[in-house]
Amino acid sequence: MAVGYSVEPSTEALTLWGRDSAFNVQKVLWLLDELELEYRHISLGGDHGGLDDPEFLAMNPHGRVPVLRDGSTVIWESHAILRYLAARYGGALWWPSSLAERARRDGWMDWAQTALQPDFMALFWKFYRTPEAQRDDAAIESSLAACDAHFGLLDRELSNRPYLAGSALSLADIPAGTALYRYFEMGLPVPRHPAVFDWYQRLSERSAYRRRVLIPFDQLYGKLTY
Repeated sequence: MAVGYSVEPSTEALTLWGRDSAFNVQKVLWLLDELELEYRHISLGGDHGGLDDPEFLAMNPHGRVPVLRDGSTVIWESHAILRYLAARYGGALWWPSSLAERARRDGWMDWAQTALQPDFMALFWKFYRTPEAQRDDAAIESSLAACDAHFGLLDRELSNRPYLAGSALSLADIPAGTALYRYFEMGLPVPRHPAVFDWYQRLSERSAYRRRVLIPFDQLYGKLTY
């Protein structure tokens, strides 16, 4: 369970820790830019290191990114951060007063985190992040089939509306939408369900998505370490 707790007040209104090549960090960066918020971004993790620094572990004892600080409040876990930002800064468009509308967004966020993301990340690691000589083709095919089933479900849902929760972009779209660029562009032939690909094209027209998600990830190729 994610938590927020107090630390010494900061002169920075918003600070985000995490490398921009990290999938979960990209979700938060995307929303920060959609909300047109001013923030400080500190690269951490991967080649940047720093996850085991005492100062960082004091904010997140799990030693994982992303971590957001807003004044004296610290939040970890990407989806907790997304909800916090939407509730505090997003207004009715991002944080509707209707509990039913919020639940619809929550459902897609939780589904993406517990169903799509594990299978997508397994595929990405087995294919893109594993050196070619070490790849297990059968394991890749199995993970690809699992992802295709998820995207097939999304295709059916998106066949009658432009975004997952309705006519406008919302929190529902961010977790699953962040996966699309790597899924389609990692060099593995994948099925292109028409409604999903149209959704990807709509997202790609957004400046925040282009800036935070459509970024090169070749530094991860064949790299089995974080």
